[in-house]
Amino acid sequence: MALNLAFEGRRFAPALPYRVGREKIREFADAIGATEAAYRDPAAARELGYPDVIAPPTFPVVITMPVARMIADEPELGLDYSRVVHAEQRFAYGRAVFAGDELTCEAVLEKLSSRAGLDSVTFRVEILTAAGEAVATVWTKLVARAEA
Repeated sequence: MALNLAFEGRRFAPALPYRVGREKIREFADAIGATEAAYRDPAAARELGYPDVIAPPTFPVVITMPVARMIADEPELGLDYSRVVHAEQRFAYGRAVFAGDELTCEAVLEKLSSRAGLDSVTFRVEILTAAGEAVATVWTKLVARAEA
């Protein structure tokens, strides 16, 4: 099935809230080799002015994964996920993510294209607190080799 370019601009329903925990932050920091004390020690984070341990800058990708899966699984979009490579990831921050945050994601398909045998999907995910405070924006670009 060809990529359905009419999906450009489509918004997806907010994902279920994600509760950020100290252990998940520590696991992520360990996985990427980040050793800063503020990722593990609440006292070190408080010294920097945060209420609890903070997450490494790329941690929001964990929160956006269910949204990415929802987009990839949308059958009428026509994205063949078995042919996908992750092409780009960008982040912009309103503030740091820290343990205790309850965050939700709102996604929109920003740009779709199909040319030269490649399908490209760029989506933006706004990460917000339950009160609507903007925490981060994450842009993801996926590229799939079109079927022969």
